[in-house]
Amino acid sequence: MTTTGLESLKKNHADIKGNVGYLCHAASIDSNYNHGIDVVKSIFGSRLKKLFSPQHGLFADVQDNMVESDHFHHKHYDLPVYSLYSDTRKPTKQMLEGLDHVLIDLQDVGTRVYTYIYTMTYMMEACAENDVEVIILDRPNPIGGEKIEGNILDSTYRSFVGRHELPMRHGMTMGEVAQMAKKHWKIDCDLRIIEMQGWQRDQFFWDTKLPWVLPSPNLPNPETAFSFVGSVLFEGTNISEGRGTTKSLETIGHPGILNYDLHPQLLKTFESAGLTGLILRPVSFMPTFQKHAGQVCHGYQIHVTDYKDFSPWSVGQVLCREFFHHLGRDFQWKQPPYEYEEELLPIDILNGTDLVRRWVESNGSIDELKTIENVGMSDFLDKRAEILIY
Repeated sequence: MTTTGLESLKKNHADIKGNVGYLCHAASIDSNYNHGIDVVKSIFGSRLKKLFSPQHGLFADVQDNMVESDHFHHKHYDLPVYSLYSDTRKPTKQMLEGLDHVLIDLQDVGTRVYTYIYTMTYMMEACAENDVEVIILDRPNPIGGEKIEGNILDSTYRSFVGRHELPMRHGMTMGEVAQMAKKHWKIDCDLRIIEMQGWQRDQFFWDTKLPWVLPSPNLPNPETAFSFVGSVLFEGTNISEGRGTTKSLETIGHPGILNYDLHPQLLKTFESAGLTGLILRPVSFMPTFQKHAGQVCHGYQIHVTDYKDFSPWSVGQVLCREFFHHLGRDFQWKQPPYEYEEELLPIDILNGTDLVRRWVESNGSIDELKTIENVGMSDFLDKRAEILIY
């Protein structure tokens, strides 16, 4: 069984002196489902002074992007909670005042567009400026630490769903991303990683034997974290990614898709592209909120049959290309704003480039997609190799 950084903190805290802040969320639990706030408070007592929360709030109760959480006072713990998805995403000097250390304990899902890694790097920047030590309580990458997928972010398309030059599926833990930030992104804070014990790079979340608590409202289980790598792209379109259903980010559709008619073509396309490890099942569904709420959508549920073979980024891009040409005028790219970006198309900031959108529109080949994916990849892999912990 894997031991998380939070569990290791119980035995590895003697040299943490002074006052402590704790950046956490609903999934910041130990192996017995005890919340990290209770664990940290049991260790540091009154030295735990402040709590911080990322996007989706302290309780993972806030649904969507650009829906902010307020700062508040937690009555049970009698502590202030500062939202880092509010009027600011970077902690202010006032928020860090009186702290000697900030513990960061967030369950990431291993995808570039998931914002918790950027909340972490913003916290690292702020702590560097205010002489506060950052301590990462490391947790598993639920989709593994080996497979890398997707193009590297072009800095022209930087946003809060892509601050740094990463591929869509980066294969790093939070601690490793923090190491990358310090070594290669010039965020020179005082950094300490409290490592996991027993985690191996080829493990998926269920291999760790750790309990899963949803880190955000639409990722109820670790299986969804895999399809998310590809299905999250549809946030940049008028295709429903299943929000408002019980299978969000595993189910994709639109009222105009002729899913049974299109299905044989998709199967042939996947076969010729070498995309295996999944079954695409035609479904119809009615979202209760968000896109096409109250309308019947037709599309597909992605059932993963082999998690090692499954390449969700390529699957998502091929589906996007096929839907674009199948729907014609009924297909639309979502217009700004998206994640506080007012000008660039949401699909381009999600992809971290405009090249993939142009590939979709031109009905490009799988070889052309691979060419886009490989730009800058060798440099990234070299940098990544320098900071890996496990």
